[in-house]
Amino acid sequence: MSRILMPLGDATEALDTFYPYFRLAEAGYEVVVAGPEARLYHTVLHEIPPDSSIPWDITQERPGYFIRATVAFRDVRAEDYAGAFISGGRAPEYLRYDQDLLRAVRQLSDAGKPIACVCHGIEILTAADCIQGRTVTTVAKCALDARQGGADYVDRAVVLDGHIVTARTWHDNAPLMRQFLQMLEAGR
Repeated sequence: MSRILMPLGDATEALDTFYPYFRLAEAGYEVVVAGPEARLYHTVLHEIPPDSSIPWDITQERPGYFIRATVAFRDVRAEDYAGAFISGGRAPEYLRYDQDLLRAVRQLSDAGKPIACVCHGIEILTAADCIQGRTVTTVAKCALDARQGGADYVDRAVVLDGHIVTARTWHDNAPLMRQFLQMLEAGR
């Protein structure tokens, strides 16, 4: 069974994480959740409330489900994985400083393995220097992160550029997963 790396940390977005986690497992892939340490992590519901009586200008976070990482970033060997799924939420803002995670993501990218990324996950691809010269999408408030990584940002549901497929938010999970699964199947 092919393994897919899913790096995350506290405040990873629940729908960015659980939809692909279960969809990949349903398609016959073993999803290996990795974190700064092998432990339980908190997910969040990460959105601007659509019906707040007092408008929010920024994303509000509410507690979500828990998910267990079974491996620490320092123990990830990129050659053990067929690809990676990088979810969003607030976690990437902090995880992008983890050199072990960046090493693993860079090695997967250098090997041309399929990488899917949604929302704030672009911060990890930028920090790992994987999107230079590519066209990507992400949530609009992370467009600057994409550009700082040397990418051309476009506002589309899903963008495929080589072995990297990106999406804006969890609202784009279905087309993102269709594309990512096609990429993985082509590599089997």
